[in-house]
Amino acid sequence: MTMRTCWHAFAVAAALLATPSFAADDPDTIIFAMMSGKCRTLKIAGQDFTCRAVAFFQTEEGRANFTVALDDPDDDSHIITFSGDNGRRPEANLYELPIDRMMLKSKDRPKADGLPVPFIEASAGMCKQVGNFVTMQMSTISCTAMDKSGKKYELQYESDGEPMSVRRIKRMRVGSPGVSPFD
Repeated sequence: MTMRTCWHAFAVAAALLATPSFAADDPDTIIFAMMSGKCRTLKIAGQDFTCRAVAFFQTEEGRANFTVALDDPDDDSHIITFSGDNGRRPEANLYELPIDRMMLKSKDRPKADGLPVPFIEASAGMCKQVGNFVTMQMSTISCTAMDKSGKKYELQYESDGEPMSVRRIKRMRVGSPGVSPFD
C-alpha cells in the first residue's frame, strides 16, 4: 500500500472518529487537523512501532486528542489516542495538552457501526506541539503518558514541513464553545 493510500485511509478513519456523534452524551468535533511527517519514536508498553499518520481533533467541550494510526502489519485497525482537557498555548509556537486518558483501538475490540470501539485507559502525561496552529505550520509533537498499570506510551513526531490540513466543523449544539488552540 502506498503512503498516499495509507494517508487517505487514515483520513477517512479519523474523520469517522471525529464526526458528530449520534449519542446524546458524546460531544461533537469542532476542529480536525491532519499532519504530515514521520514518527521518530512510537512506543506502546515498551514495544516499538512506526506510524502511518497523525491527526489532532478537538470536541466542542474542549477535549483534545492526538491520534496516531500505527503501521502494524498484524492489525490495520491499530490506533492510539493521547486525550486530554485544558490544553493551552503558553506561547504562539507551543501547544501543551495534559493527558488524562489513552484511547486504544485494535481489530480485537468490539465494533460499533463497523468501527472498533476504543478501550479507554486512565493515564497521566503530557503532549507538546511545537509550531503554530494558526499558521498551520507544525514542527514537532512529543507525547508521553503512563496508564494506571504502569504501561508507558511515547510519541516523537516530526513534520516534513508541509502545512497542516485543518477542517473546522460546524457546531451542532448550543452553549459556550470549547477553547481552541487554533484561535
